[in-house]
Amino acid sequence: MPSAAPLEVTLGQHSLAGDKGLNQDFHGAVVPTGSALYFKGIAVALADGIGSSPVSQVASAAAVRGFLDDYYATSEAWSVRRAAQRVLGATNAWLHAQNQRGDARFDKDRGYCCTFSALVLKGRELHVLHVGDTRIYRVHAQALEQLTEDHRVHLGADRSYLGRALGATAHVEIDHHCLEAEAGALYLLASDGAYERLDAAAVHAALARWPDDFDAAARSLAETARARGSTDDATVQLLRIDTLPPHEAQPWQAQRAQLRLPPPLAPRMAFEGCTLVRELHASARSQVFLALDHQTGQHLVLKVPSVELREDPDALDRFLLEEWVARRVRSPHVLQAWASERAREHLFVAMAYVEGQTLAQWMTDHPRPDLDSVRGLVAQLAKGLQALHGKEMLHQDLRPENVMVDRSGTVKIIDLGSAHVAGLAEAAPAHQATRIVGSLQYTAPEYFVGGQPTAAADLFALAVLTYQMLSGQLPYGLQVTQLRQPADLKRLRYVPLRHHRPELPAWLDAVLLKALQPEPARRQEAVSEFVHDLHRPGGALLQARALPLVERDPVLFWKVCTVLLGLGTVVLAALRVLGR
Repeated sequence: MPSAAPLEVTLGQHSLAGDKGLNQDFHGAVVPTGSALYFKGIAVALADGIGSSPVSQVASAAAVRGFLDDYYATSEAWSVRRAAQRVLGATNAWLHAQNQRGDARFDKDRGYCCTFSALVLKGRELHVLHVGDTRIYRVHAQALEQLTEDHRVHLGADRSYLGRALGATAHVEIDHHCLEAEAGALYLLASDGAYERLDAAAVHAALARWPDDFDAAARSLAETARARGSTDDATVQLLRIDTLPPHEAQPWQAQRAQLRLPPPLAPRMAFEGCTLVRELHASARSQVFLALDHQTGQHLVLKVPSVELREDPDALDRFLLEEWVARRVRSPHVLQAWASERAREHLFVAMAYVEGQTLAQWMTDHPRPDLDSVRGLVAQLAKGLQALHGKEMLHQDLRPENVMVDRSGTVKIIDLGSAHVAGLAEAAPAHQATRIVGSLQYTAPEYFVGGQPTAAADLFALAVLTYQMLSGQLPYGLQVTQLRQPADLKRLRYVPLRHHRPELPAWLDAVLLKALQPEPARRQEAVSEFVHDLHRPGGALLQARALPLVERDPVLFWKVCTVLLGLGTVVLAALRVLGR
């Protein structure tokens, strides 16, 4: 899928060996095209091996090559930070393992260690990744602004050592921060053999001499560093951002532009190599049909955008998101995209067909299910959510109508069109990150007060479903939908499950209440922990105090208070009479 808008840079790089003759620096860059440019961006990387090691040039080459190869092989759904840190973590583990097999386990200064710095330009954001003492600068008219922090420990009297480097320890912390990209901005990546001898004037002089050849400008700067007394390896990389994509750019705009909107559809029509069997569902967002594929003879589900969406480009882009997400998640508990790769003429979504019933219908058929049955369904739902969360995706619209239970009892999460994808959110307009896209009754409180989407929001929705399956009610009624300010969170009152089902164990309310906390940080850390608590609650949950009456039944609490106040008034009046 081609990028929906241009992202263009000018790049140059050069490296000179120092007096030792063996260059222990390594550098590289990737400027991809097509979908990789949108989903992964442009990457520039530099590593510098430690001078005391006879093998650090191997480490620096492995770090840069591994990063530039493996970063582009990670999931398109991952954020830059997650993808980069996973790749660099794997590289660090490999380098450290080499050290442990040789003499370097006793002397780290002679091992497979290197510093590392990289820039990743994705959409309208610039990501800085760094460990060690290579540096990244933004070049201004009269100064170099250092964007990285040297991880060097100074002992005084010109003595220092690297506090952090790839390969030095089993685990390494990678600095990451994100900046807003600006067209025309210029960046310099350099090893210490170069930056210790360069300044902004030298950079601008080199660019003035070689305005159309950044490789020559980088070579000139490395030579300038040598001429000014550098004896170490000197590596320079220059990156200028020429054009940025517009804020509203989305990866499927080009795909959407090539597809026609579907004609009015009806059962028994032929459409895109299929015969429409019957309409399954119609809403303000889509029209859904059961279809028969002529080529395979199998049933599938075809979704076409509703008439109301056809003049809304943003809505059509989100409509296409569902199949994109489904193709990147592999789980028996998440609905899969239809396997066919036939070329398409019209804009539609094709998904696998699940023969069964929605969770909403299941709840109608099982108004008072036993706890084990509910726990079995919840465990499957949690596995589907875990598959999404593992790809840095959130479902954001988990509700009974978006869960299918097939004839064998397998639970599948459907309708992925509201998903939040971290890798896409990096390039999306900021206002889209916090908008409410799911059904209000199942949306986590933080969405209503401007909080950021996290996996804790899906956990909240899962706990609401658990409570609803057991009781037929919502844990907060409609209170959550009325939230407007962060202070409103304190007014939420959980209705205990045992108010509806007194025969259920007391600890179950403690588990549910934790997952349904208004503040996401107070919930379980993951859906897997919630499922574990439902099956094997820990001591703190088993010993949880009984909820006070004001939380169990606020109306009854105030009625009791009113009666007690009335009785108190009568008693006081009687005492006054007797006292006279």
